[in-house]
Amino acid sequence: MASVVLSEAEKLYIVHGVQEDLRVDGRGCEDYRCAEVETDVVSNTSGSARVKLGETDILVGIKAEMGTPKLEKPHEGYLEFFVDCSSNSPELEGRGGEELGIDIANTLYRVFSCENSVDLKSLCINPREHCWVLYVDVLLLECGGNIFDAISIAVKAALFNTRIPKVRVLEDEEGTKEIELSDDPYDCIRLNVDEVPCIVTLSKIGYRHVVDATLQEEACSLASLLISVTSKGAITSMKKVGKGSLDPESIFEMMETGQRVGKLLHTALQKILDEEESLGTSRPKVGFLG
Repeated sequence: MASVVLSEAEKLYIVHGVQEDLRVDGRGCEDYRCAEVETDVVSNTSGSARVKLGETDILVGIKAEMGTPKLEKPHEGYLEFFVDCSSNSPELEGRGGEELGIDIANTLYRVFSCENSVDLKSLCINPREHCWVLYVDVLLLECGGNIFDAISIAVKAALFNTRIPKVRVLEDEEGTKEIELSDDPYDCIRLNVDEVPCIVTLSKIGYRHVVDATLQEEACSLASLLISVTSKGAITSMKKVGKGSLDPESIFEMMETGQRVGKLLHTALQKILDEEESLGTSRPKVGFLG
């Protein structure tokens, strides 16, 4: 992961500020940086979104393709995640970026393994034979800290923007089945993202913890807790990262903060997505290269 080198004096300044609930950029310990969210930014996808969270810049594209249901879940479609970190910086080229991409993808699989996060049964076309597979491609354009949260926000926004063509299964006299796709671009399936979790990363700095840490703050943190939270405040998964340890009391405090902050994050994101949706085709598009 991209990192910065700080002197002991700089680290001490950041740690003492966090203890006083006053971070270097003026935020409190539970405040996110200003986020920019834009959907439908890549034309040849079923859904896409770009999220800028401070200096962190994420692009997500989702492509819906027909596939075969998994043997253990014959009545459901499924999601596949791929994360590319190589475009970010020289230190993430090759093995370093590949390992980070695999780690992020595995985290996303774990977050979306919750049964109700996405209605996978709605992606089934013909049980045991055909289903929709959603290929979720994540591109890390720039890393300015807190990439897990930014990626989860972008994935939820892209799923909200995803449109899957409606299909009909036709069967002839011989029992042969054919699939017919609708030609109408507006005749499509929209995914319900109400239960899609967002990740809230809480970084332990000194005796306190902060959300949405910058690269400088991450350099002062030895341990962080990744919590996936639904819009109702339910925790669906947790993951501890970093070399340091967390005592049980700190973990419970971080979980409470994660639930509280996660609910506010979902509310703010849904408001942005609904406002953008209400503008329809009249909204000005910045686009991926804007």
